[in-house]
Amino acid sequence: MKKRTPPNIAPEKFYDPIMCPVRNIVSKISGKWSLLVLTHLKFGSHRFSELKNALPDISQRMLTQTLRNLEREGLVLRTVTPTTPPRVDYELTSLGTSLFQPLSALSTWALEKKTLIERARKKFDSR
Repeated sequence: MKKRTPPNIAPEKFYDPIMCPVRNIVSKISGKWSLLVLTHLKFGSHRFSELKNALPDISQRMLTQTLRNLEREGLVLRTVTPTTPPRVDYELTSLGTSLFQPLSALSTWALEKKTLIERARKKFDSR
């Protein structure tokens, strides 16, 4: 007997974290630190220490992990210059830069809906 899918829900693959085309990618780039690092790199190439100073509440370990994840996803390019000590620079790839078009739309939405969201939070918290 064929399994019936209830009406008005997403296809089954959206519930599988490996197969879902959205979850698989968005989960890698939607974290707090990823978005902050990407936004900082939008303004140009930076050394690790510059990124660390720009985000003082991130640990060195978390920044390293975030940069590695973004590099793995093809959003950030890591360039090592053989000097003493070695110089390591990070910059956005063209794929990373292309992310700012949809992020801009999300930012615009958030700014436009900020008052409504704050009102909803206040209403919820007062219950």
